[in-house]
Amino acid sequence: MTQTVNRTLPARVDSLWRRLGWALWPAHCLVCREAAAAGCDLCPACAADWPHAGPACLRCALPLPLPLPAAMPLGGDDGTLAAIAGPSRDLCGDRAGAALGERPTHGGLPVVGDAPVCGDCLRRPPPLDRVRAACLYRPPLDRLLPRFKFHRDLAAGRLLATMMAQAFAGAGTAAPTETGDLATVPPPVLIPVPLHPARLRRRGYDQALELARPLARRLGLDVRDGALRRCRDTAAQSRLDARQRRRNLRDAFAWHGGPAPAHAVLIDDVMTTGATLHAAARTLRRAGARRVEAWVCARVPLG
Repeated sequence: MTQTVNRTLPARVDSLWRRLGWALWPAHCLVCREAAAAGCDLCPACAADWPHAGPACLRCALPLPLPLPAAMPLGGDDGTLAAIAGPSRDLCGDRAGAALGERPTHGGLPVVGDAPVCGDCLRRPPPLDRVRAACLYRPPLDRLLPRFKFHRDLAAGRLLATMMAQAFAGAGTAAPTETGDLATVPPPVLIPVPLHPARLRRRGYDQALELARPLARRLGLDVRDGALRRCRDTAAQSRLDARQRRRNLRDAFAWHGGPAPAHAVLIDDVMTTGATLHAAARTLRRAGARRVEAWVCARVPLG
């Protein structure tokens, strides 16, 4: 079911309730419970330590451990990196050079459009055209996100959705092509990665949907919930290694309800190996999606 989110009245009501709450109750940091400024969900210390995502691979969102020149901006209007310096072997070893071929480069690092692509994604392109991560799964986020996901802390989810909206503002209107040009794409439709009904009953809510709804409101996008379904109650991914995760998710998703959106954006809380998002993306492509992205709150870095 596609949900066209009311982008005016709910936002005004939410803003009114927030201002009333700030007036009646002192603000406290959602992470450490220390005092916070009115209208802020983080104390100055946690806000300063917040692990915002930096330069990352276009296709998997893994951080790129290469410094940008000080005068170089992090992105253009579409949120992509302008460029990144340093030899490709510093990031990916010899694999990047072998996969590079005649592709354009910035400072030796292969790029698609304006964004760098790591050697692993060049050698084995994933089913996702783009992955965007608002943050890295590091302190203090690693204390807050599990409370939202497993302990019904929906206030934490509200903060995480706000972080995602700030990070993804302006995303989704243009896509880099293999020639380096930016092609206009249809407006994205947000599709939360679903829980199996049995797990949804146990947990009581779907954390991906709780992120997708406020994100759609803030970005002026639609949410399609219920068409992508989890048809197997798979084992918890956190207990499995990368190979077991892929096997665990085989045939785990199905699409119901006509063709998939031409430009589909999967919404989830965390990306670790990418097995869940890749399985969902393949299902969307079989259902007719031409472009599939993933927008996540946090990316788990290697190591």
